[in-house]
Amino acid sequence: MRVLITGAAGFLGSHLCETLVQKGHHVIGLDNFITGSIDNLSHVAGREDFTFIRHDVANFIFVPGPIDYVLHFASPASPNPNSPYGYPNLPIQTMKAGALGTHNTLGVARAYNAKFLLASTSEIYGDPMEHPQKETYWGHCDPIGPRSVYDEAKRFAEALTMAYHRFHGLDTRIVRIFNTYGPRMRLDDGRAVPNFIQQALRSEELTIYGDGQQSRSFCYVDDLIDGIYRLMMSDEHNPVNIGNPSELTVLELAQKVNEIVGNSTPIKLQAASRLGDDPQRRRPDITRAMGILGWEPKISLEEGLKNTIPFFKTKLGLS
Repeated sequence: MRVLITGAAGFLGSHLCETLVQKGHHVIGLDNFITGSIDNLSHVAGREDFTFIRHDVANFIFVPGPIDYVLHFASPASPNPNSPYGYPNLPIQTMKAGALGTHNTLGVARAYNAKFLLASTSEIYGDPMEHPQKETYWGHCDPIGPRSVYDEAKRFAEALTMAYHRFHGLDTRIVRIFNTYGPRMRLDDGRAVPNFIQQALRSEELTIYGDGQQSRSFCYVDDLIDGIYRLMMSDEHNPVNIGNPSELTVLELAQKVNEIVGNSTPIKLQAASRLGDDPQRRRPDITRAMGILGWEPKISLEEGLKNTIPFFKTKLGLS
């Protein structure tokens, strides 16, 4: 296939580019580098089966055809309010990527009669009143809260994707991505795994916002990409959760990172989340993914962390 991937220089987009090229597809990567890094594309740069276009998805997109598949992964995703790359500091760009970017990429797919896959998120469930979260759950979101620019952009993107599917008959997919980690995450991403690994490698206190009892489930990037590829190859049009259902508290995650790295510095509890609206529980129900795609994660948290830590050591100049 000839595949267009937006957000190609981002954490997930770059892993997708690499996987699809390895599977024999020609990939056209599109990114404006607002949060992505050209370093993430070093694995595919220079290949005849990879083409890169620097472009903002909020603007009209023209890609010479044919195009068989469009994967829309362009969006700021970090909740870090202290980073210029976090969506709290890119609110308009985040909304545009979800709204205008989805509209433009759907337009490309329609123009070439291509299949379309939207990268959505578990954040559309908000601070959930249902646990674990099934795809049938409508969510519990604050439409004007500090996380709303990301949450509502993705909720709109899902609605627009389904509108194109129902009205234009476009062949669409929606993946709802739960917490994912692995190499190529930004150092200033602001989420628990990169924060904890960096602090542990520097022999610092691991900082937890809140009491540490908020729960998460963490999926290693290779497992996630496998699930996305299976969804691409399926005929499923309704949203599908992809994530690891193994749930643990943020405190347990911090303890695990310290154990693997060998950091004996105590864990520090802060009074509250820096951003606010921090969901207390997050765990995917992957029944649909297991039944429709034959997918479930294979890589344990310990194995995934051991695969991820060397990347951060290199980025921090510690190896």
